[in-house]
Amino acid sequence: MVQESRSLERRIRAIEDQLEIYNLIASHPPSADTGADRYAEAVYAEDGVFDRGPNLVGTTGNKAMGALLKSEGHQAAIAGGIAHFTGLPYVKVDGDVAVVISYLQILTPRKSGEAIEVPNHGGSRGYHIHRVVTNRWDLIRTAAGWKIKRRTIRLVDGSEPSRELLRGALEEYEKLA
Repeated sequence: MVQESRSLERRIRAIEDQLEIYNLIASHPPSADTGADRYAEAVYAEDGVFDRGPNLVGTTGNKAMGALLKSEGHQAAIAGGIAHFTGLPYVKVDGDVAVVISYLQILTPRKSGEAIEVPNHGGSRGYHIHRVVTNRWDLIRTAAGWKIKRRTIRLVDGSEPSRELLRGALEEYEKLA
């Protein structure tokens, strides 16, 4: 894509935005896997929405998001060794809003079976990929930095809702056809 000539100041701001957004998305797995409620409250907008799809309970509001991480169910998942693993996201910034498209795997340790030894890395029964989802993060710029206005996830199961989220990363290329 050819971009118009931009001032050095605007180019640096764009780089800073990208880095801040990458860090925001990269912080999700450690915050989810540690139940960091205060962190979730800080990065979600006050009226931020977490849409987990039709089969899982979502939430609205940054305080509710923090409470979700402290819920009995989520704490049990943490105690069981849940690990959220994300890939490098696609980021598109447009002024004071941004859209981020990414994948997320949820891994859980295998509790049974024989351990496999890997030289210099110890033994493990391995991990199970519990689920893979697509994410769409709708972000807004605030005086305190980028915040999550809405996060939508859909299970990667061959259905249209998951592919629809992924198409968000390709919208500008679709216009070229």
